[in-house]
Amino acid sequence: MNILDFSLYLVIVSYGAGLLGSLTGLGGGVVLVPALVLLFHVDIHYAMGTSLISVIATSSGAAAAFVREGYTNLRIGMFLEVAAVIGAMAGAWVAATLHADLISVIFGVVLLFSAYLSFRRRREAATGRPSHPWAIRLGLEGKYPDRTTRFYPVHNVPAGFGLMGLAGILSGLLGIGSGAVKVLAMDQVMGLPYKVSTATSNFIIGITAAASAGVYFTRGYVDPGLTMPVMLGALVGALSGARIMVGAKSRVLRIVFSLVIVGLGIEMIYGGISGRL
Repeated sequence: MNILDFSLYLVIVSYGAGLLGSLTGLGGGVVLVPALVLLFHVDIHYAMGTSLISVIATSSGAAAAFVREGYTNLRIGMFLEVAAVIGAMAGAWVAATLHADLISVIFGVVLLFSAYLSFRRRREAATGRPSHPWAIRLGLEGKYPDRTTRFYPVHNVPAGFGLMGLAGILSGLLGIGSGAVKVLAMDQVMGLPYKVSTATSNFIIGITAAASAGVYFTRGYVDPGLTMPVMLGALVGALSGARIMVGAKSRVLRIVFSLVIVGLGIEMIYGGISGRL
């Protein structure tokens, strides 16, 4: 395979990863890293470094669209980002010391967990519970456009903040946006509407990835020849996903995404245990 064909295939696969990541708020890295490792036989450390750079691009593209549409809660995003960035830097330093096979197994487990969370998303229901005192003090409550403008409370802020730190560690450790845990923190713990959680997750993911990408860059795990086509495809995919998500059926998206990453997760675990990656 020549360089032009290789780059073209990277763009196509990255487009799909960016599209899925944007639609679900889980970040394209959960598809991109396994694709680079399993399809293109890229060393997992380089795949993670490349993924983090592309996640910055996809998050920037999708986040801008979601902010414009009024779905992103910027106050919650900036508040939770503190925990995510600290965790991401810690995770990135640890990742450089781990063997590729162990990282592959951890990655596969996280993929299966992501699929589980995505599939069993709770139904949104109106609640009369008031917001958590921290949410009121910090002004985290918000609204988003639906058939009419809908207001929503914010619950369990400390638990959401703690889970966001865990999401940051996973982001730095695995080279992904770790959107599964981010969406879990906002959707199921803090009680935000699904589309608000997805949009805000896209906003947070890029900053988290930037924090850990610097560590991968200083370790030499960012290859420009690999990163450029991946970043281009992922960015276009993320922008496409942001346009589609507004009118898409969330349940269908979650089922399709879950099936894809279950397969990738099983393959990553098998590859790590068998030592063939």
